[in-house]
Amino acid sequence: MSSIFSIAVNIHDHNTYNGKWHNQVERHNRVKHNLNPLNSHDTTPSREFFTQEFLPNYNAAVENNNIFAFTVSNLGQEFVRDMLEDTIGNLDFLDFKPEKLWDFYQTDTYYYIDHHQSHAAYAFLSSGYKESDILAIDGRGWQFNCIFIDKEGNIIDLSNELSIGGLWNRLSQDIGFGYLGAGKTMGLSGFGKYNEEVKDMIEEYLQNPNHKLPKNAKDILSRVAKEDVAYTLQHMTELLIEEYVYPLKTCDNICIAGGVSYNGYMNERFTKHYKNVHVPPAVGDEGQALGTYMHADYVINDNVHIPTVYAGKEWIVDDAMFDGFDSKELPMEQVYIEVADAISKGAIVGWYQDKSESGNRALGNRSILADPRNPNIKNIINSTIKKREDFRPFAPSVLVEHYQDYFDTNQPSPYMSRIMPVTSNQIPGVTHVDGTARIQTVDRSDNEKYYNLIEEFYNITGVPMLLNTSFNCQSPIVETPIEAFNTFCNTELDMLVINNWIIKK
Repeated sequence: MSSIFSIAVNIHDHNTYNGKWHNQVERHNRVKHNLNPLNSHDTTPSREFFTQEFLPNYNAAVENNNIFAFTVSNLGQEFVRDMLEDTIGNLDFLDFKPEKLWDFYQTDTYYYIDHHQSHAAYAFLSSGYKESDILAIDGRGWQFNCIFIDKEGNIIDLSNELSIGGLWNRLSQDIGFGYLGAGKTMGLSGFGKYNEEVKDMIEEYLQNPNHKLPKNAKDILSRVAKEDVAYTLQHMTELLIEEYVYPLKTCDNICIAGGVSYNGYMNERFTKHYKNVHVPPAVGDEGQALGTYMHADYVINDNVHIPTVYAGKEWIVDDAMFDGFDSKELPMEQVYIEVADAISKGAIVGWYQDKSESGNRALGNRSILADPRNPNIKNIINSTIKKREDFRPFAPSVLVEHYQDYFDTNQPSPYMSRIMPVTSNQIPGVTHVDGTARIQTVDRSDNEKYYNLIEEFYNITGVPMLLNTSFNCQSPIVETPIEAFNTFCNTELDMLVINNWIIKK
């Protein structure tokens, strides 16, 4: 079996994967999306990544006769084109345009697939389905912006029909949320209403989707409320998916990946059209190295490799940093009881366990946790801990046995990938203004510690869920114990739990 190392050359979300460790570079350099905050098209992060990650790992793979697998994005390769040519020779791989999911381009020294193949391979192979339709949709890949793959593996190019990823990014910037601010726009859409002028503007953009809005857009955006722009964009996105994707259905399963698949409203709509909907945890470009590795391993080694959801590094906890604080080390059974009791009485807790998650969602190892019954908790966390816009909602992590007691949906959602109606008035802290929530269903087999904590909260309160948001404050999700401790010290968190240590101020 050939040994593989994979890497993603993107403008942002640079990452590598060796079959065990998913190196999400922003977690270590502490720069969100690896972007210069003042200039999203600054080449420096890409060139530094190439020098520090691509070049040494490529040389090591060649020297050891290993497979070096990679993929690129549009601007990712443009920013380092000269370095690519100096390293691997010619750039003929850039002309490669696949017709089927398992097509690839290989030389004596590397294995290359298209950006959207990487998204698709990651989504499909991680699903466990024997056959599936696949939608890979984002802002800008390389040969495509959006593809649909049928159950036979045939690629259908929808880049012209569904070039909505770039539109989400463009409009998010123009209403004040910055580059890659689409998640904020989705959250704001719950406050808005439909606007005909915005609909016409979107339709005009889609006639020539070049990441620039029509000439009259500035006037429209100056007059229309931001939330109405967001709502109309969300509404149009769902209509376009219905028009162009639904008719292509070839089986009862669908896998979805790419940055647009962070759109939970869209994903939930798919559950009304497909029996099974799979959206993996690292669906954006942060998962590109995973998909590229999986594609190469499947084609070359005939092996289905499914990465663990928790593919970060294992860190040693130096308890000396807790000196001067109220700290204690307890058996985990006692940790569950004390932490669940504190949350039930109003505490907001930083929860840090073992290895970090792959992807941008806090799936129970790097989380801020609170009581979902508290109607004021969203404002408290947004203003005193996350320090972000007050309209942004939080997710409920619910025991998988109980999710249909509180949410109107027909299948579990283990990776916070879908947004659905809330059917209970017991959990106002995690109910968005439009009566929905983006849920995480928690199975004991997926994360035993997190499940046990929620179960203990259920024993105390009768509510089988916790409010969950990512453990960070205006920065990437914390990776190391010291980053968790510093965030605890610099925010209004009431309690910090690092493995089986409990720390209070």
